Amino acid sequence: MSVMYAALLRGINVGGHRKVPMPELREVLGKLGYTDVATHLQSGNAVFRSSSGDEEALRAELERAIESHFGFPVDCLVRSASYLAGVVEACPFPAAELEGKQLHVTYFDLPVDTARFASLDADSFLPEEYRLGDRALYLYAPDGLGRSKLAVALGRPAVTRGLVATSRNWNTAVRLVEMTRD
Repeated sequence: MSVMYAALLRGINVGGHRKVPMPELREVLGKLGYTDVATHLQSGNAVFRSSSGDEEALRAELERAIESHFGFPVDCLVRSASYLAGVVEACPFPAAELEGKQLHVTYFDLPVDTARFASLDADSFLPEEYRLGDRALYLYAPDGLGRSKLAVALGRPAVTRGLVATSRNWNTAVRLVEMTRD
């Protein structure tokens, strides 16, 4: 039985650095034996089908292949279609009432708990808010991510140390669910 997955690449194609053209990324995925390969945008979103049920093994294989092909390391997360759908379904904010730029999901490689964020005075960032989910953090930033002071605080090394984290706006999170749907 095969499963649809999304690969979320961190920190590529930003400001002309660490360039990973999507056609080449699709080629790399295909050479790994994955099928139904597609990409979304230029920011490192790919979907594929694999018979493996091990997200971490797929992640390690993909990271090795990307470094070998492009010549630099790229942190990746690999998440199943069911996980992605669960993250969207569990959104604690009224997503249907918000613009896509106002709501973001940060995906983590490991589970996170509230203790990691204890140093943040969440009330001082209102009306911006965050909520934790399953290896995910939902961020409501009414003025967008580029103006979010809470996003800056959440991205500090003291908060994210030891984690691989990559964020997507709500429109992309929903699109990845659509792309991985069987």
